[in-house]
Amino acid sequence: MENVERPVLAVDAVVIATSRVLFTTHVLFIKRKYDPFKDTWAFPGGHVDKGERLEDAVSRELEEETGLKIAPEKFNQVGAFAEPDRDPRGRTVSVAFRTFIEYTDELPKVEGADDAKEARWIQYPLVDDVELAFDHRLILTLST
Repeated sequence: MENVERPVLAVDAVVIATSRVLFTTHVLFIKRKYDPFKDTWAFPGGHVDKGERLEDAVSRELEEETGLKIAPEKFNQVGAFAEPDRDPRGRTVSVAFRTFIEYTDELPKVEGADDAKEARWIQYPLVDDVELAFDHRLILTLST
């Protein structure tokens, strides 16, 4: 058992905002402040604290990194992402969660904080030149 690598457990928040008035869809991203993938867009997320439920972790990470408060019960699990090389720092298993919010004419205010350099709503579908960190393009594809 000594050769067993202990993976890190993380969560990612896929927040999709739609406007029936403007007929638009946006997805919330943060610009990473630190390596790996510094200055690259990613979903808000991070490590799960000891004893913390996954739904609570995703809600907490979202608020810490963007200021956006969404109750844990509003998230639905998309799946677990666990490719051995998805994070260059070491084996990290991330459980992605999705939630939908509706807005009329103005998106909810967000601001980058904690380890997020910036938070921004990006119109969906994304243009191909939007570089996403980790395997977040795959997570986005499976979430929409």
